[in-house]
Amino acid sequence: MSASPSPPVVVLGAGLAGLAAAYHLRRPALLVERCAQVGGHARSRRQAGFTFDVTGHWLHLRDPQTRTLVEGLFAPGELVSVARRTQVYSHGALLAYPFQANLHGLPLEVVQECLVGFLEARERAARGEPAAATFEAFAEARFGRGIARHFFVPYNSKLWGMHPNQLTAEWVSRYIPVPDAGQVIGGAIGLRQEGLGYNASFLYPAAGGIDALPRRLQAALPGTVEQRLGCDVEAVDPARRRVKLTALPDWQPYAALVSTIPLPELISRMVDAPAEVLAAAAALRWVRWRYLDVATRTRVPADYHWVYVPETRYPFFRVGVYSNAVASMAPEGCSSLYVELSAREGPLDLPGVLRGLVEIGAIASVDDVLFTAERQIEYAYVVFDDAHAAATRTIFAWLDRVGVHSCGRYGAWVYNSMEDSMMQGRVAAAWAEGQVSGDRSA
Repeated sequence: MSASPSPPVVVLGAGLAGLAAAYHLRRPALLVERCAQVGGHARSRRQAGFTFDVTGHWLHLRDPQTRTLVEGLFAPGELVSVARRTQVYSHGALLAYPFQANLHGLPLEVVQECLVGFLEARERAARGEPAAATFEAFAEARFGRGIARHFFVPYNSKLWGMHPNQLTAEWVSRYIPVPDAGQVIGGAIGLRQEGLGYNASFLYPAAGGIDALPRRLQAALPGTVEQRLGCDVEAVDPARRRVKLTALPDWQPYAALVSTIPLPELISRMVDAPAEVLAAAAALRWVRWRYLDVATRTRVPADYHWVYVPETRYPFFRVGVYSNAVASMAPEGCSSLYVELSAREGPLDLPGVLRGLVEIGAIASVDDVLFTAERQIEYAYVVFDDAHAAATRTIFAWLDRVGVHSCGRYGAWVYNSMEDSMMQGRVAAAWAEGQVSGDRSA
């Protein structure tokens, strides 16, 4: 009698983290995805020759191993490297990014307020004042009250849908450029400060559409990976090491379980999760997204890839132009854009949005718009509030005890990039190999 085959490693979710985990596994695996296609938020829509991603998905690669993997998925010339062109629209002026290092062009009284506040912040830091507890306090401590008032507070209030004094500062260290005094002063007198920040350049598929990345990764999966698309997970039973899937009549046993689905969704499916873990999951908060795909019949006057819009009088906080980065994202002579909206629900004032786009110079005329499409995302950004650290600590300690590895932006409940998610998938594969081999330290 032949021995029954050993159960596979089960990977929940086929976004970039789940795909990367499955790609790096060298043993039988089952990749489960509730949607009909892979990619998670790294997907694209096409209409009338226009291509739209789920807002900006520009690929920033710093890890050599991840860069080698991504570049190996594409033939020469299929990926293009783009030098970032990013601006800030404030007080009627189009500034270079970041705001804190490019104050020239603002009204002089605003420049003075920002510079004085920056110097006062440096004096407070020199006196050794306590570390900032909230994101608002972080912005004031690092950049001064003027820069916080004119950019960080209004912009992040629009992005997060809440005042920055409700957010901690634990997520910001990598993503917010911190110029030195020379750069702040130089930018205030007109010496343009560019190349600051982690994403000064990015890669993108030349043919248009970030969905090429997950599709190539899917095509490169080992033959030992079984894919079940259009299949959801109903329940996870870690005590018996099994999952209940919608596509299967019986429970599916697993040798190891990697989850990349949103953390609250995972915990809601866990059999016999302790009360304190359920309470921790209930404390997690996230930002829902509403945005517009916009197609224009002419090329837009703006030459940036995206622009930040902090002023509250505009109903959007960020606008991007896909076709300025990769021309194939729109028919010749046209443009494709995304517009990230401040209001998450309620009636959309589309005429007001389009007038605002004209006012900031993102489009030349409302009449240039061929069509728009309103889109929604349930999980966009994880909220780093006072409950975040304790809640995630409780949840991950329990998941570790029951042998479940949760990763990716929403699985790890973090703020990260596409590259980070792929790196987390690689780590998850090594963890799963260790679980199967008996090396629990992997």
